[in-house]
Amino acid sequence: MADSKLLVPELNETETMGAETARFQELLLQASKEIQQAQTNRPESTQIQPQPGFCIKTNSSQGKVFINICHSPSIPPPADMTEDELLQMLEEDQAAFRIPMSLGEAHAELDAKGQGCTAYDVAVNSDFYRRMQNSDFLRELVITIAREGLEDKYSLQLNPEWRILKNRPFLGSISQQNIRSKQRPRIQELGNLYTADSPRPEEGPEKPHLNIWLEAPDLLLAEIDLPKLDGAQGLSLEIGENHLVMGGSQQLYHLDAYIPLRIKSDESRAAFHRNRRLMVAMPLLSAPS
Repeated sequence: MADSKLLVPELNETETMGAETARFQELLLQASKEIQQAQTNRPESTQIQPQPGFCIKTNSSQGKVFINICHSPSIPPPADMTEDELLQMLEEDQAAFRIPMSLGEAHAELDAKGQGCTAYDVAVNSDFYRRMQNSDFLRELVITIAREGLEDKYSLQLNPEWRILKNRPFLGSISQQNIRSKQRPRIQELGNLYTADSPRPEEGPEKPHLNIWLEAPDLLLAEIDLPKLDGAQGLSLEIGENHLVMGGSQQLYHLDAYIPLRIKSDESRAAFHRNRRLMVAMPLLSAPS
């Protein structure tokens, strides 16, 4: 997304909250209570049985390591992007694209020579896995992210060199895994979240449709519909501790929304998808009480 300024760490001024933003705050707090209630009434995790895909071989200082790349329809898919869009995003900010995956625990196995080794199961979404099978780029990206994820989660140091085993979709046995239950009470469409100095639609740029929801107690997601845009070029996005301001290309759109939650602005990320929507992920400094 060349020439686009999609994230500014801080805003310079704080706006007062009007009647509409007060309603927004009430909606967010209500959604937070729904999440807490759901966590009380429903299990925090769901057990899945990943299906085999392919197996890669690498090593660590402790010996041989095998990673079973598996899949399950219960794992959420990543954002739907073309490879060109993904390449461009990765060139600008590698942390902006996430591939949801479940990292299983280590299990001891025997290799083809009967020698002891360690295996891990890593599961991705089944539809994404099928797409990945036809793309060397996506396959290598998944392997890299899986390897780095295992290193971070289990304090490993894996050899960056690896190879895919031929005619062997997995090593050992693939265990069941527990994944977080999907908890996503969507907040209803927001009203006209304009501050006193923000332009109304009849006075200038159009106010885009905005959906926002708590994906988790410490993660807020926003979806901004921009049907008149083909890409993010010319967009500007400012995210402060409790404010989101978006300016549209050619002055087509303007959004100024107060968010009554404390946002980690320096860790927030935004991506423009080919369905003409801007997705914004905003980690929170603390979960709503």
